[in-house]
Amino acid sequence: MTSEFEKFFDEKLHEECGVFGIYGDGSINPSYACYNGLLALQHRGQESCGIAVNDCGVIKAHKDMGLVSEVFDNKILEKLNGQKAIGHTRYSTAGGSLRENSQPLVMRYKKGVMAIAHNGNLTNAVELRRELEHRGAIFQTTIDSEVIAYIVARERIKTHSVEEAVRRTMYQIEGAYSLLVMSPTKMIAARDPYGFKPLVMGKIDETYVFASETCALDACGAEFVRDVEPGEIVVLDKNGMRSIKDHCGQKKATCIFEYIYFARTDSIIDGIGVYEARKQAGRILAREFPVEADLIIGVPESGIDAAVGYSEQSGIPYEKGIVKNNYIGRTFIKPSQKERSNSVRIKLNPLITSVKGKRVVMIDDSIVRGTTCDRIVKMLREAGAKEVHLRISSPPFMWPCYYGIDIPSREELIACNHTIEEIGKIAGADSIGFLPVEYLSEMLMDKCKNGYCHGCFTGNYSAPVTHKMLAGKERGGLEI
Repeated sequence: MTSEFEKFFDEKLHEECGVFGIYGDGSINPSYACYNGLLALQHRGQESCGIAVNDCGVIKAHKDMGLVSEVFDNKILEKLNGQKAIGHTRYSTAGGSLRENSQPLVMRYKKGVMAIAHNGNLTNAVELRRELEHRGAIFQTTIDSEVIAYIVARERIKTHSVEEAVRRTMYQIEGAYSLLVMSPTKMIAARDPYGFKPLVMGKIDETYVFASETCALDACGAEFVRDVEPGEIVVLDKNGMRSIKDHCGQKKATCIFEYIYFARTDSIIDGIGVYEARKQAGRILAREFPVEADLIIGVPESGIDAAVGYSEQSGIPYEKGIVKNNYIGRTFIKPSQKERSNSVRIKLNPLITSVKGKRVVMIDDSIVRGTTCDRIVKMLREAGAKEVHLRISSPPFMWPCYYGIDIPSREELIACNHTIEEIGKIAGADSIGFLPVEYLSEMLMDKCKNGYCHGCFTGNYSAPVTHKMLAGKERGGLEI
């Protein structure tokens, strides 16, 4: 039986993972740089992590289940000597939560050895996997990253370079991916033609760094250079850096939920600051759904930034009203049946001195299944709040995602089965308001000129969606 505490974790959406890579001459310890980068990307995945290091062409790796700080220590990092490295932190949305599915994947094949780290979901992974299996491939994992690795290895046998193999692979794989490939002599970074997943490039002197977010560059002391363009392949070898742009030119479709929830507040994605985008969402909510209140509070963490924006626009003071326990992680002891009704308090607890006797506007980033918002509202009322007005800094979820976010099937989405007014009543709120979908562009301050993906809100997907994909997601997922 699923506990209420487990439902609390399931209510929030999860990104597939974060990737980090460093290519230099060894003057900067790559394993420690990867470790620091992955710590900064920990919010993108807390199930497993790993680092693969290249030492003069010899690639070795360490990976396991758990948080970055749990998997690595000084003793392990000191053994990972080298000049180049790639790292990965994972949350599973396709494939199970198993040790063998942790990344980076290190594969030995006819041309030698290769390590790969991948963020995203392939929409044609099942078909590609079956094709490879019919040709004799034996898979060690259930993740689509291994599908990419097999195709790259197959193409490398037929081509003169790893980058050409990646270029050919990109004609065959579909969906979302930010990809790092490390061979004995090169590092390749690639982003899918739509740019669903973020990927940035930085430098520390003459050492190049790649990461899912700019906050990871900051963590290892790298200076931001630029975003990897959608469809671009960046090649690093002894001759320096060069770029292949055969796959560039598609309409850009960065995942809008990176700005709403996934990315860390201090990151900048495709030139747009996450913090400013979230504050702007709050300003829009205040303008479109005003209410007389005494206090604005945010649900930690991403709801706080939108709450600040709501306060700025409305003039109603912002205060800390909910305290988050940051030491829970994703592993926990299940509470007994008697304790389940109060299980959300293990993660969140109201600040009574702030909310007692107040009319409160509570800002949260999203409502998915609707399994916990009523408990948070109830907590605030028990803490003495006179009124609780709920404002959500994203539109209602109406459709599943196929590109690496674990949005459930439509039958599980509360907005597909209830009106907004009904959701407010279920939550026990005095009023409710969602960010209107037509204001998403304004949330990005109209800086995202080439487009973004909002398929989970509108059903209008940026990349083609097949009937097979729709049927698979409605059955509860595309896991293989």
